[in-house]
Amino acid sequence: MPAVVNSLVLPYFVTNSEAKLRSRVRVQSLGSGRESKILSSDSIPVKGASIEEKEKNGDLVDGFVRKIEKSDEGLIDGGNGRLKYTSVEKKRVKDVISNDLEVLWDDGYGTKTVRDYLEGAKEIIRPDGGPPRWFCPVECGQPLKDSPILLFFPGIDGVGLGLTLHHKALGKVFEVRCLHIPVYDRTPFEGLVKFVEKTVRLEHASSPNKPIYLVGDSFGGCLALAVAARNPEIDLVLILANPATSFNRSQLQPLFPLLEALPDELHNAVPYLLSFVMGNPVKMAMVNIESKLPPGLQIEQLSNNLTAMLPSLSGLADIIPKDTLLWKLKLLKSAAAYANSRLHSVKAEVLVLSSGKDQMLPSGDESQRLKSSLKNCTVRHFKENGHTILLEDGVNLLTIIKGTSKYRRSRRLDFVSNYVPPSMSEFERGFEKIGLLQTASSAAMFSTLDDGNIVRGLGGVPNEGPVLLVGYHMLLGLELSSLVEAFLREKNIMVRGMAHPMLFTRLELSSTEFSITDWMKVMGAVPVTATNIYKLLSTNSHVLLYPGGVREAFHYRGEEYKLIWPKQQEFIRMAARFGATIVPFGAVGEDDIAELVLDYNDLMKIPLVNGYVRDATSKSIKIRDENLGEVANQAFYIPGLLPKVPGRFYFLFGKPIETKGKGEILEDREKANQLYLHVKSEVESCLAYLLKKREDDPYRSIIDRTVYRALRSPSNEVPAFDP
Repeated sequence: MPAVVNSLVLPYFVTNSEAKLRSRVRVQSLGSGRESKILSSDSIPVKGASIEEKEKNGDLVDGFVRKIEKSDEGLIDGGNGRLKYTSVEKKRVKDVISNDLEVLWDDGYGTKTVRDYLEGAKEIIRPDGGPPRWFCPVECGQPLKDSPILLFFPGIDGVGLGLTLHHKALGKVFEVRCLHIPVYDRTPFEGLVKFVEKTVRLEHASSPNKPIYLVGDSFGGCLALAVAARNPEIDLVLILANPATSFNRSQLQPLFPLLEALPDELHNAVPYLLSFVMGNPVKMAMVNIESKLPPGLQIEQLSNNLTAMLPSLSGLADIIPKDTLLWKLKLLKSAAAYANSRLHSVKAEVLVLSSGKDQMLPSGDESQRLKSSLKNCTVRHFKENGHTILLEDGVNLLTIIKGTSKYRRSRRLDFVSNYVPPSMSEFERGFEKIGLLQTASSAAMFSTLDDGNIVRGLGGVPNEGPVLLVGYHMLLGLELSSLVEAFLREKNIMVRGMAHPMLFTRLELSSTEFSITDWMKVMGAVPVTATNIYKLLSTNSHVLLYPGGVREAFHYRGEEYKLIWPKQQEFIRMAARFGATIVPFGAVGEDDIAELVLDYNDLMKIPLVNGYVRDATSKSIKIRDENLGEVANQAFYIPGLLPKVPGRFYFLFGKPIETKGKGEILEDREKANQLYLHVKSEVESCLAYLLKKREDDPYRSIIDRTVYRALRSPSNEVPAFDP
């Protein structure tokens, strides 16, 4: 009977075969009486053997380390390195596979740190003489139904745990596999490329309509590019974290020859030095520190984290011993040359994450070079992070994938079916980015019950969809964040806002940092098209629609709180088709935040400036025909604003208007137009009500609200006028 062993390494090693249950894993070398080579510390390192030779020796099956879970839980050895379920287990596993995630789900970000990476690495690097292999982190758990596969390629450490901070989040929406290159493995770069390529082609043959994600960290970025260049016909999405394609321009190039001459007894100091060169230790230590803590507590926790992390760095000498380090540097050189010579063949979508404080590679400059060299490349720059960006604070990989519209489960991106709702950490970090506006505006929410009574809060807005929220667009859409946050915080409802398609085009802004427009996508923004509205209403969503669109959000002086809507209805019949509830609403307060002093007409009178405005407008996507009236005149410009001592935002959601059972609207355009005018009138009534009642608010001024919070708990909701 094959020997079965338990080990602390088990949380990191599970095959990605048919089985997905992650409890009480055992490791076994199938078809052999020996202990699994993964866990054997007595194995003799095998250097230079090819992958093909190791496969013949029975160490690999289809490129996967062979393991098995407990058969007494319904799991049995299916042979050929695969696992099978009994009929009872098949049913149970099918039941736990879900189609959707709950809003504000737990993505685990901030619960793992670089210390967890270092401790996990100690268990994985035991010399086993084995070849490169795939493993699935147990923390990834069971992904959603029809999730795409994500293959992670490590940096020069080769461990494969570079996504430690992201395992739980990524495991919800990806089938995650990580590449492990043993410490004493000497497979050349082309051998690694062929090994990965074999897996990619097998997965593509198995699911030809799904994309395959290749996440490459540093050296792994070269590996991802090489595989993509050799397989242009496969639908690949590459995510490259500070790719080592710029290795020949590394700031450390003059020091590399010295490493070979360094005495062995001094090599133990090299990993310590490399750890501070490759990463930003402060960013690494800040991952699990809440930003809302007082500064004193943040500094104390940071100090404790750094103190706890330093002893773990001693393990780096075992992860990268001298011989291995010298080999990896040669591997890096060949990898960079191989990838750079084939960039022209890469057809895949590429997302490059670059760091501003990378002390090992010129990653900022390299990201721009790759963007100009590759056919479909997006860049996001993180100016405060170091080389090991995926192990540092402020970089949630799943958030970046979502914010750059890179997540999809099929060949085409579907903003409705492929949407992943925000997690709790995204909710907290996302609204923290605009915390100043939130604090300054301190939005007061009111809604109307079915009996016509107005109450504080969102109690009058239906919980069950489909619901169509239709209202007035403030200048620059200043009200958006307050509205979305209120629905998430009070009702745990994700409002899907219809946004101008310009937010989703590949036209990059001058800044490549993760921006407010990226956060809007994370928080549910959808391109405003009839198809997307149809899909959202058909899935019983809460949809936010501004009929005034860009023209209303970029209104001129004197047009505050004026509805600039199309002459004819655009959404009534769509709402009636699905029996959606229409909730008209008004929002006021833009004139309490700033005064509009330069509008479109003023800017067009200024030489040079008018040229930029014309250029931006000409490049914009037209979503309305000119015969719809003034609303079709969309001009993109940055208005001149004069800030004020902040007042307050007020929202009033009117009495819900039912369309269920009103099928005649679908056939009778006149009745549809009458309902449209009724909705418009209700929005105007909401605006008039708020403009009048805000005069009675004793806490309209930020000064009064600040005093109120100082005398009470800062988290207390500030009162407003009585409705």
